[in-house]
Amino acid sequence: MGFKGAMYIWKDRKRFLGMPLSFTRYAISKDRLFLSVGLFSVRDEEILLYRVRDISIRRTLWQRIFGVGSINVTSADKSTPQLVLKNIKHPLDIKELLHENVEECKIRRRMRVSEMMADIHDEPDDDSDLDDFDDVPDAT
Repeated sequence: MGFKGAMYIWKDRKRFLGMPLSFTRYAISKDRLFLSVGLFSVRDEEILLYRVRDISIRRTLWQRIFGVGSINVTSADKSTPQLVLKNIKHPLDIKELLHENVEECKIRRRMRVSEMMADIHDEPDDDSDLDDFDDVPDAT
């Protein structure tokens, strides 16, 4: 994998028909989630686990037949807000492993919910929710 120096607690490849016949690789370390795609031209992405907001699983009928599933990770990372671990083995177990490590990272960093919510509100306000009373015309 293209990420040197990290101790992985899990790694796998994207699978086709249950077989790891892909140049898409995934890994989890104690504090990061990694994605590496490609053979000759390689794209590497990583998400710091404390930035993960939501984890969900999707398993189609074909994925269930072949014993794989996809994990969708939503993060506060600006360059990678969504990362999908496609067609991995044991998706329920890996989701739990990821969840446990995300929570541990947040505890180690003493993250609060308000800090994660602050990232959501970094975008400019479009005033469509009328949260600023100066935008409302005076009724007098």
